Amino acid sequence: MLIGLSGGACAGKTTLAKALLDVDNSITLLCFDDYYRDLSHITPEERAAVNYDHPDALDIELFVTHMDDLASGESVEVPDYDMATHTRPGGSHRLEAAPLVLVDGMLLLAVKQCRERLDLKIFVDAPRDVRLARRLVRDVAERGRDAESVEKQFNTSVEPMHESLVLPSAQYADLRINNPFDPRSAAQMVLKEINKL
Repeated sequence: MLIGLSGGACAGKTTLAKALLDVDNSITLLCFDDYYRDLSHITPEERAAVNYDHPDALDIELFVTHMDDLASGESVEVPDYDMATHTRPGGSHRLEAAPLVLVDGMLLLAVKQCRERLDLKIFVDAPRDVRLARRLVRDVAERGRDAESVEKQFNTSVEPMHESLVLPSAQYADLRINNPFDPRSAAQMVLKEINKL
């Protein structure tokens, strides 16, 4: 089964995914973030201007193929993507199929081809200030960005795309979880829903 975790950037999707993996380590995790298009053919300045919060920035065709493969019990080769440089430096990592596949992606429910393939759709949301604060911490620590560029990107693309694409896609969710939440309790709630399927 494919279990979708969607919602705002830095709303807590990964936190919930980790809690689910802690409860059941046989679950496997497929991340939409690994499927950004390789932008090594354009300059770093041009890459900085790309809207990474729009579906056009993602290789949806490959992602959907991999969703189908995992749903059929086949393992996939997930491309390695470098968030700091917005490139695929080459190589991939193998993701084994499992009875439960968590599919994590901000735009997951906004993209019809992805949404249609999910057996259970979960939307995680958080207020704007919480998402911005969490993003500042993550992007500076993990993605080598400075706070000013993170805030600029949040205001120019992340939040506008949240309002126009991400938030409206919550209407397709079977289960909605609002931040703050207790990860363990939320994971149990999700597993309860999965057991109903």
